Amino acid sequence: MADIKTFHLPDLGEGLPDATIVEWLVKEGATVRLDDPLVSMETAKAVVEVPSPYSGKLVKMHGGNGDVIITGAALAEFEIDPKLPQRAEAQSTGHHHAPPAPAGAGSKTGHNGDTVVASDEGGEISSGGAKPAAGDAGTVVGAMQSSDAVHAEQAVSVGGVKAVPAVRALAKKLGVDLTRVAPSGVGGVVTMNDVKLAAASGSARAGAAAVRAVATPGPAAATVAAPAAATRTALSAAGKPMRTSPPAAHAGVLGQPEQLKGMRRTMARVMAEAHAQIVATSIVDDADLHAWEPGNDITVRLLRALVAACKTVPALNAWFDGANLTRTLHPHVDIGLAVDTDDGLFVPALRNADRLDAAGLRAAVNRARAEVMDRSIAASELSGYTIMLSNFGMFAGRYATPVVVPPCVAILGAGKLHHVTVPVLGGFEAHRVMPLSLTFDHRAATGGEAARFLRAVIDDLALPR
Repeated sequence: MADIKTFHLPDLGEGLPDATIVEWLVKEGATVRLDDPLVSMETAKAVVEVPSPYSGKLVKMHGGNGDVIITGAALAEFEIDPKLPQRAEAQSTGHHHAPPAPAGAGSKTGHNGDTVVASDEGGEISSGGAKPAAGDAGTVVGAMQSSDAVHAEQAVSVGGVKAVPAVRALAKKLGVDLTRVAPSGVGGVVTMNDVKLAAASGSARAGAAAVRAVATPGPAAATVAAPAAATRTALSAAGKPMRTSPPAAHAGVLGQPEQLKGMRRTMARVMAEAHAQIVATSIVDDADLHAWEPGNDITVRLLRALVAACKTVPALNAWFDGANLTRTLHPHVDIGLAVDTDDGLFVPALRNADRLDAAGLRAAVNRARAEVMDRSIAASELSGYTIMLSNFGMFAGRYATPVVVPPCVAILGAGKLHHVTVPVLGGFEAHRVMPLSLTFDHRAATGGEAARFLRAVIDDLALPR
């Protein structure tokens, strides 16, 4: 009788309840060796290549590309080949999976009992499917460690193209053929920006025939090419990549339910939990920037003002544990900076912001945003901040009620700058002002503390430099 082993999705080192299948790297029915790449899984933080825990034939896949699998649910089944090397029973990496989540909306169950939390096809949830046996720790995943090491992505050459798994996942999502993308990374590695530029220009669409430039002199050729060049460009006036095809080309079918995946799925969960736990109260005011000298960096000034306020009123630079009614005041200031992306909201931490000068703050912001955009940021850098900042005014809006994410106590929101008429001695002046919105957890801070904190922010922003 064949020895069949079921491999359950382990905790990929982030403590998240599920992960999305990006791409199976082995076909069903094929033979795979121990620790060979098996499947690419996307979590809220990264795309991880999960190696095979066994040597043998892959006889069943419990989910297809795009399906969301809960941690601890069956991922694949193997027919063990005793002639090939296997991992010893006691040789575990120490991962532990959570039990399958209870039934909820937005998933499907195959007729053969596969457990899939969510898929691009929609459907109903079922808790059916094979459950981990008592003797199966479900934790042997190659040499993956329960640390940031799980997110270390290497640029692997496949089909002559060097790219990390996250870049391959983005190319698949945007319909870009990586073999037709010009690499700009070190050693000929295709980067996130290469894929985005190719998607924006439409020069490397998957499945499209390669377009070869043919020299055809003459006014007719120039006349035909000119309108296209005038109506479609890969870059905006600011020199940034922009979408040149309809939204439907990059998203699901319009008018149809779309399962949330990756960061958007986590964002929905975190926001709901924050709304349920926090006793949120907001106060708003304006900072007068009339005294500013030329050359001020708005984001850096906001960060500096936030640090100054944290030193003045430490009660808001804190964590609050509602279950145990305990408060932790922090001696350092780690600012969680909200970064908007097409995949959802990321909040990287700017560590020790209270020790950085203006140049250091700008460098930290640039580094954090770049790592978020190319999905190279470590999971540890997306948590542990002591207070939050949202500069939503760079897009639109004056005031808001930004969401405080536990265990933080406060978040400052900066609105769109505008001019107001201010009465002065002998007449009126037009002053540029910045709208500010402070949301705080009223369980952990008083209204007076919040007001004094906002006053400290305003006073620092009023300085010329």
